[in-house]
Amino acid sequence: MERLPTSPGERPEETNPLHEAAYTATATINEQGIVTEWSDEAHRLLGYPPAEVVGLPAADLLADSAADGARRIPPGQERWSGTVALRHRDGRRTELGLLAHRWTSTGGNTRWSVVSAVAGGSGAADTTGTPWEEPLGEWAFAQSPCVLAIFDAELRLVRANAVMKRVLSLTEDEMRGLRLPDIAPDPVSQETERRMRLALETGETQHADGLVRPTGVSTEHGWATSLTPLRDADGRVRAVYLAAHERTATGSDGQPALPPDLDAARIGTTLDSARTARELADAAVPQLADFAVVDLLDPLPRGDDPSSGAVEGVVTVRRTAVRSVLGTSPQSGVAVGDTTVYPALSPPVECLTAGRGTVYGTTDPAIARWVAQDPGAAWIGEYGTHSVMVVPLRAGGTTVGSAVFGRHQHREPFRPKDLWQAEELAGRAAVSIRNAPRHPREHTSTMTLQRSLLPHTLPDQSALEIASRYLPAGGEAGVGGDWFDVIPLSGARVALVVGDVVGHGIRATATMGRLRTAVRTLADVDLPPDELLTHLDDLVIRLSADEGGQGDGEAAGGIGTTCLYVVYDPITRHCTVARAGHPPPVVVSPEGSAYLLDVPAGPPLGLGGLPFETVEVELPEWSILALYTDGLLQAREHDIDEALDSMFTALVRPASTLDAVCDRVLTALLTHPPEDDVALLVARTRALHADKVVVWDVPPDPSVVAQARRDATDQLTAWGLDDAAFVTELVVSELVTNAIRYGEPPIQLRLIHEKNTLICEVSDASGTAPHMRRARIFDEGGRGLLLVAQLAQRWGTRHTLVGKTIWAEQTLVGP
Repeated sequence: MERLPTSPGERPEETNPLHEAAYTATATINEQGIVTEWSDEAHRLLGYPPAEVVGLPAADLLADSAADGARRIPPGQERWSGTVALRHRDGRRTELGLLAHRWTSTGGNTRWSVVSAVAGGSGAADTTGTPWEEPLGEWAFAQSPCVLAIFDAELRLVRANAVMKRVLSLTEDEMRGLRLPDIAPDPVSQETERRMRLALETGETQHADGLVRPTGVSTEHGWATSLTPLRDADGRVRAVYLAAHERTATGSDGQPALPPDLDAARIGTTLDSARTARELADAAVPQLADFAVVDLLDPLPRGDDPSSGAVEGVVTVRRTAVRSVLGTSPQSGVAVGDTTVYPALSPPVECLTAGRGTVYGTTDPAIARWVAQDPGAAWIGEYGTHSVMVVPLRAGGTTVGSAVFGRHQHREPFRPKDLWQAEELAGRAAVSIRNAPRHPREHTSTMTLQRSLLPHTLPDQSALEIASRYLPAGGEAGVGGDWFDVIPLSGARVALVVGDVVGHGIRATATMGRLRTAVRTLADVDLPPDELLTHLDDLVIRLSADEGGQGDGEAAGGIGTTCLYVVYDPITRHCTVARAGHPPPVVVSPEGSAYLLDVPAGPPLGLGGLPFETVEVELPEWSILALYTDGLLQAREHDIDEALDSMFTALVRPASTLDAVCDRVLTALLTHPPEDDVALLVARTRALHADKVVVWDVPPDPSVVAQARRDATDQLTAWGLDDAAFVTELVVSELVTNAIRYGEPPIQLRLIHEKNTLICEVSDASGTAPHMRRARIFDEGGRGLLLVAQLAQRWGTRHTLVGKTIWAEQTLVGP
């Protein structure tokens, strides 16, 4: 069992004037209320040596036994603090301030870590005598908008300002005398304390990219923390001053980043200009504006001729998108799909001519003239709009249209910050619209085919919580052949697949469909990941030979395709991985550390003659796996290392759902429509614990079949599944009998209760697989597997290194 550190290292030889003889007493209590650890400092505080306390109920230490019920912590609460009356070994009553944190280890064990800061051998630590003679200094410390705290030479907290107390939801008295990892157990706390120690030892200011946080609390953009040594009049370092402020998110060019509620990553998800215009309007309303109109030039300029988007005089546009906070079918004076004409010198024409946006009040004469001349601007007066913002849709020197935003429910008028955000959104939309293919019919056919081949819904299973995203390429090359899949396997396991076919267009999409079907077929045979990739490699070689080299400049038959295949077993929590030239998956531990899983790369598919290797790792429950294609890391603004760092940062931040994690990753890495397809599959591991899995060793004796049936039905009764007993008895009887007659020992029977499914497995050491046959009228046997196939939802054979497993699944009917 892990124990929190209780000493920050070697203590300075000199006595610290800010905090005399302070120490921290610690204890660990399990979920049953039993003391499992007792520090020397706890012995010093209450007089009990560890041998007299460890293994006893913690309630025995209470001075008043009746207070036991009053000190119970509500279920689900992660932290508790307060004053408790404890009984010293000599019988006297001692009141102590305690801080308790609930911890769950990677193995699933839960315990409470209890700490108390004390001074002089008894009583709570008292450091209230610290001199702060200058009132201005005291006011500045207490009222600073930053997190401020002072830690003494033993790295124990002496002072904390109001922001520090608010961030950690603790009073200064509750924190005083404690070290940072005791106040908020977290890897960031450990790192911050390490840097504080460096500040003490070197006398130099240290910097950290984080701040302590209690369980479940995070900041949106992170913290910048400085740790400054404090010196006395003689220049000796006596304490450390912690100052931290929350970062404002910035883009790669130093500009403020778009706030996440604008959902900019959803703009330009396709190369459909009308859909991109709708995505722009949806992103702006209601977060930025109350009304939005997006008009595209009619006709749209050609991508290879920027001069075709030149604007002068009156301008004809096609109303492409309208969005309002007042309803789903807002009226803008011109119907969506119809054309309208911007009058000369109107705000939209001025905006298109200048190539930059402008904010207007509705009392501005330019707005009044526009409303009077253009029916398409009638909405400005009808809705009581008080502020208007007009921005161009411009990318790469080409103008493709304009967007007009209005506010009538927002009380504040548009500000320069709002104009910058609107121009950013419009720029993203313009890039996608400008890159729309010149052959929309072929592009639409390819998109339709691709959507039909990708999974529409993810299968229902309990091993993994899963979310996915797919974004088609936004460049001239068109849609590519990226794909992903989630495949339920026998024994409650699940396979995750991500692949990337070389090339773009309908050929790449068709090849993707063939390979995805092949992977599903091979997965149904329950091949190990390396063997599956070997068979897939052979298939790509045959497809290439069948095409006879008719590659049209692209890899024929899928040669060069990359693939990542992952199998997760929730019973053992083992994850088995193999890859064919594909980027490795990212793993995020429950503690918040992210790393690339070390899996041998293997060659891309279609090269032949080269082996694939499998890696098996054990993952703690609630780990996150991220599978992706290389289009996610190929943004123009950063190199691969920067992209990986951004992805790690996005993955480790706490989020309520995996869908939010996916959106955060896309927002962090894709500032423009992707030039290559992007597939992202994020999964959080779950575990089937021992109470859901039962295994029996079966002697190779036909007389034990009846006992196997009884064991199975008894277990179903324990699970409350008596309704499944009849079918289970028949399945167990048949599979165990077959294993005894035709298999080889050792023989095992396993029952798995997974969500709404009951799985029966019988394993033996023989590699010979059974098969169904049609029994003749007078045959005494041969009907068992046919009966199993009729009664089970599905059944099959899974080969292992030392034999095989026959399995059958039943779907349980709920109450």
